[in-house]
Amino acid sequence: MPQKKGVERKRGNQLGFWFFRMAVQLFGLGGSYGLLYFVGLYYLIVDRPLVAASLAYTGRRFPEHGRVRQLFDAYLLFVNQGKSLIDRFAVAAGYQDMTIDIHGYEALKNLSEQGKGFILLTAHVGNWQVAMTALSRFGKTVHLMMRPEDNVAVKKALNIDSEEENVRIISTDDSLTGVIEAMKAIKKGDIVSIMGDRTYGFTAAEASFLGDTVHFPIGAFSLATAVQCPVVVFLSAKTGVNKYIVDVSHIIPAPAGVRGKKDEEIGVALQEFADVLAEYVKAHPFQWFAFRDVWKSNE
Repeated sequence: MPQKKGVERKRGNQLGFWFFRMAVQLFGLGGSYGLLYFVGLYYLIVDRPLVAASLAYTGRRFPEHGRVRQLFDAYLLFVNQGKSLIDRFAVAAGYQDMTIDIHGYEALKNLSEQGKGFILLTAHVGNWQVAMTALSRFGKTVHLMMRPEDNVAVKKALNIDSEEENVRIISTDDSLTGVIEAMKAIKKGDIVSIMGDRTYGFTAAEASFLGDTVHFPIGAFSLATAVQCPVVVFLSAKTGVNKYIVDVSHIIPAPAGVRGKKDEEIGVALQEFADVLAEYVKAHPFQWFAFRDVWKSNE
């Protein structure tokens, strides 16, 4: 059962999204990025909780950096998240020039062609909303397990809750109903996407991440155990103004669910995910946008 979910501070508003929408129209995608260096500086100066949460990550990712350098690392995180938000808006508005390369395409294609459903375990890296558009080439319906977006401005600008032909939302507000819907989707051969690096108050287990202990949610692996389907780690990274890579090369088999060893098996699978994520943020250090001290928080 889920624990009580925390309430997060809202960031972003309608005026801000209008401003960047106009910037994209006037200066193009790349030109609009220039404004982010001022916005990033604003958050670095005024948003202490955001900075503190970011330093929890940059301090572990760059232990060799001094305090001032780690603050600059946090600043680069803010700028790169801004680029991600602009890209999401651009794609939602019909921008067609984004190139997405898929690493591990053949393995995922073979899995898809078998007609079996599976779980996509993603994280706050790169731009998962833009990356999801690449899944259309597999011809499967994708069910996003997510909390209802509580920031109206973000929801409206990014079309998070839009019910496209191959995208559906499974609300996690009612955990039992959500799990039943997800199981049905997987059994009929669809894809269920779950976020794996923030617990949002749901059941979690310990794992090692960047040299320290975190609590990551185990829902994806519990679901995989129940329906005996694989878990595909789904990560993305921005590699150019108009280019992303999507990595689906890591496929974790469903824990067997052996009586008395189920929790241990899920723990092993969870650690495998944490290790993959750690290697990914080492390769793309300024594209992990969890913005939460996951080493002390269970949210």
